[in-house]
Amino acid sequence: MQAMFESILPIFLLILCGNILRCVDVIDPAGWHGIDQLGYWFFYPTLILVTIVNADFTGLQLDAMMLALAITVPLMFVFVLSLWPFLRKAGLAGAAEFSSIFQTSIRWNGFMALAIAQKLFPPAGMAVVALVMAIVILPINLVTVFVVTRFADRTANWPTLIRRMATNPMVIAAAGGLLLRALPFELFAPVNKTLQLIGQAALGLGLVGIGAGLRLDSLVKPRIAILVPVAVKLVVFPALLLAISLLLGVTGEELLFLILCGAVPTAMNGYVLAKQIGGDAELYATVTTLQTLASFATIPVVLLLAAQFVGG
Repeated sequence: MQAMFESILPIFLLILCGNILRCVDVIDPAGWHGIDQLGYWFFYPTLILVTIVNADFTGLQLDAMMLALAITVPLMFVFVLSLWPFLRKAGLAGAAEFSSIFQTSIRWNGFMALAIAQKLFPPAGMAVVALVMAIVILPINLVTVFVVTRFADRTANWPTLIRRMATNPMVIAAAGGLLLRALPFELFAPVNKTLQLIGQAALGLGLVGIGAGLRLDSLVKPRIAILVPVAVKLVVFPALLLAISLLLGVTGEELLFLILCGAVPTAMNGYVLAKQIGGDAELYATVTTLQTLASFATIPVVLLLAAQFVGG
């Protein structure tokens, strides 16, 4: 437990640094917006692409893990969407709010998972995180862009939906990484090294950006629209992934690698998506704040629970 805590602590210290920097006004607010944009359009996609391209999947139970993800992620889509009629009827969430509830329940912070895996499980853990990226980033981004557009902009037509999905940088990066892996030759070494350097910068930038985006003052009176995605993402998602993985025979440390991906909080890049398309960006930031803070306790608990099955 102590080793796990010490491995995760640097991640949260970086997040804390980002929050402190924003609070003390060292950086102009417009600068944070520029950092968000730079990360969304350049750093994050590059990290996704280079991680997928260079991941070593040798010896991993790819079939079982891919199947577990292929079952879990669509089930989560259906489950979260099924909450909309109840939340709407009870007056607990409007359409724009639900678009952020959906995003924060489904998205996962692959960059935090990479950083934690790098500390706890090198190098195989990072390969599994890359595998999850390769498998789920494309469908998750396609579905979340579709849902946010439909709920936040009811006037959007199919050409608009398709254009937004096709031009999403995460979608392009994931597809590009898979395409490069399928080519009969390796990426030119200097180009690969350049992309790796950008990816290394993305991890630190991403964690600091998460901290800058946290809104601690909004947690004073959390409401149902905030608490639902926190419970769904940090409890339901990893529990469902763990159950399905065990049923499919995923064993050993690979189970821990996979569950880590389900246990991390939502991705901050969805905040920029909500701002760009018209979703509830403030709710997204609030949920991300609470999820990130809660995950400091829930990630070790989930990994320890999964470790019981690894050992037993």
